[in-house]
Amino acid sequence: MGDTRADRSLLADLSLARSTLDRVAEKRGDADWVAGRWADPSSRVLLVHDGATPIEMSPQGIPRLRLAAPRAAGDAEVALLGLDDSGTAYFCARVEDRTAEPGEWQGLREVGAALSDRDVGLLVAAVALDNWHAAHPHCARCGEPTLMSSAGWVRVCAADGSEHYPRTDPAVIVLVIDDDDRALLGRQGRWQPSWFSTLAGFVEPGESAEAAVRREVFEEAGVRVGEMAYLGSQPWPFPCSLMLGYHAWATTTDVRVDGEEIVEARWFSRDELARACESREIALPPAVSIARRLVERWYGEPLKGDWIRP
Repeated sequence: MGDTRADRSLLADLSLARSTLDRVAEKRGDADWVAGRWADPSSRVLLVHDGATPIEMSPQGIPRLRLAAPRAAGDAEVALLGLDDSGTAYFCARVEDRTAEPGEWQGLREVGAALSDRDVGLLVAAVALDNWHAAHPHCARCGEPTLMSSAGWVRVCAADGSEHYPRTDPAVIVLVIDDDDRALLGRQGRWQPSWFSTLAGFVEPGESAEAAVRREVFEEAGVRVGEMAYLGSQPWPFPCSLMLGYHAWATTTDVRVDGEEIVEARWFSRDELARACESREIALPPAVSIARRLVERWYGEPLKGDWIRP
């Protein structure tokens, strides 16, 4: 049971990395083609507002996106998401509020792990684009307004013509393991007392992901790591991160938290973590997160107890 240094296969089926969508990036600049797909009665649009979208339940009780005909977008900004295997085109529309479609609106944290591969791919892209458009209404060069272009994947300055593209911020997320095969978990000060997770942080300019792993673990927990294994990546559009997942092996074990971002960090054996989860002394991030998968890969099987948000 559990991970070994020889077991370096990538994590499979990460919840938010399961997209089956063909993004047809080569078609975004073809305004006539995009307009034709928008006019196609078989095309579908996903309404999105502040990270959420209308959700309905299938006859089997499984959540799925409530997709609409293009006319449901009204005069909202629209972006092309891509095509599915059947050739159906999907768009997202950035609506002002949730009254555009009555019913239950939910986001990736709530339903991401339960959505189909197609649906999660649509929602991840829609949320990421919505966040980017909301944060970049003006030109970074001159401050003038920008306008959506290239089917929603570019913003162009109305004054100087400069083009602006969606950003992705790389971040490392790492489960540290010691020579006794214990795992290091930490808690941020803004979290509930029972919430623990892996360590994580953004990759800085001019820094490799591996250097970021070493720096973040030492900054947050005072632990040095040596050997490490990259295990997979997952988009995390809150607002625009790409999480690069690692296991890393500690060369020191004395824990000294920074007291700012991480206020508590502890080593757990498998038995200790299982008992803590069973008793609800410890809760782990939800299944939608790569953090949960990194922990359960080391443990060897699913664990009980998710974070419960107030």
